[in-house]
Amino acid sequence: MRATLSSLVLLFVVLMSRLLAQERRVIQPPGTAVGLPFSPAVRVGSVLYLSGQIGNRPGTRELADTGIAGQTRQALENVKALLLAAGSSLERVVKCTVFLVDIKDYAKMNEVYATYFPKDPPARSTVAGSGLALGARVEIECLAVAG
Repeated sequence: MRATLSSLVLLFVVLMSRLLAQERRVIQPPGTAVGLPFSPAVRVGSVLYLSGQIGNRPGTRELADTGIAGQTRQALENVKALLLAAGSSLERVVKCTVFLVDIKDYAKMNEVYATYFPKDPPARSTVAGSGLALGARVEIECLAVAG
């Protein structure tokens, strides 16, 4: 009995040390702006943590559209491209947080959002604030499983 318990404790210690020592890898897709104080995405183990994406044209500081529908679409295209660069996809997203400048945009944002997650959508929170980078109307951050 004592040998079995010792073996279980040793196994537990080995497994925990592997979990705690998982590699942290920054994902920097081609065209990523240099010198920003954050990473586009970070992978730890099999989990991807994506920074918030706004509706800017890739590689620029220019918003793709002035309306909430167009900005939501572009933000989700940016999420999709970042997931692809990290070895994942929209189908593997488990949680999103949506930031809106105006909560009145919720319904229009939701219409576009639903087209990107038509089946078994991820968990989600939506909040409204007073301002986003580059004057964007929406920002979307996600957590996903890699692979």
